[in-house]
Amino acid sequence: MDAEGCPRCSETRYWGLSNGKRRCATCRYDWRPGRLPLYLTKRQWRQLLRWFLRGLSAAQVAEETGLRRERVLRALLLVRQAMSRDVPPIFSGTVEVDETYLGGKWRNKRLGERAQGTKRGRGTTKQAVFGILCRGGQVWAEVVPNVEARTLLPLLRRQVVPGSVVCSDTFTSYTWVAAGGYVHRLVDHSQAFSDRQGSHVNGLEGFWGYLKRRLTAKGGVRRERLPLYLAEYVWRYNHRRLSVAEQVKDLLNLLQI
Repeated sequence: MDAEGCPRCSETRYWGLSNGKRRCATCRYDWRPGRLPLYLTKRQWRQLLRWFLRGLSAAQVAEETGLRRERVLRALLLVRQAMSRDVPPIFSGTVEVDETYLGGKWRNKRLGERAQGTKRGRGTTKQAVFGILCRGGQVWAEVVPNVEARTLLPLLRRQVVPGSVVCSDTFTSYTWVAAGGYVHRLVDHSQAFSDRQGSHVNGLEGFWGYLKRRLTAKGGVRRERLPLYLAEYVWRYNHRRLSVAEQVKDLLNLLQI
């Protein structure tokens, strides 16, 4: 017997079918174990989102809501996909650009990977992420295959209005910023982290720190799932000034529930 029973009527009596599915003894609904339709009510969605936004794990959310962990995981996948579609508006004014690398601590890698050696920062085998922060506003970030100029320039043009002030460090991939139609201000981190003109990337560095702390708390995520988790923490950061109730309302609208 399934502890939760039929996903449609909750009946715990069923027949096993030859195709691996189960048939409810009451409503005759067929379902496949481990792949139950969500069928969450709006009240269940609200409960799930409240606990999720407070930082609970999927297992803890399942315990608090009384839902199966598999259903919670599927619901949270939908939530992260909705977050990834909530792209910030085009930035203007003064923005910061920077890149970071995600992939966990080296001491936690497999022995074979550690034996190959690695580099820290640029040139590492970790996953590159490019980010843009609008001063006093929101952040945008995306997983990128590399940090070459030809990869980053189209992303900057897509997210930032030409003529805006772009602050960056002295990485060679950012030498194209001025030619792209922006006012480019550099800060040399070997000398200082800001200058008299207010050129710095401290805001974006703060977001990178927040992102890495949250990912570390999860114990790491698979590389193929990283874009969804990145979208989650971008969304959380951009909505950090809202109450949990307001965030739940926004997510329900994104989910069209």
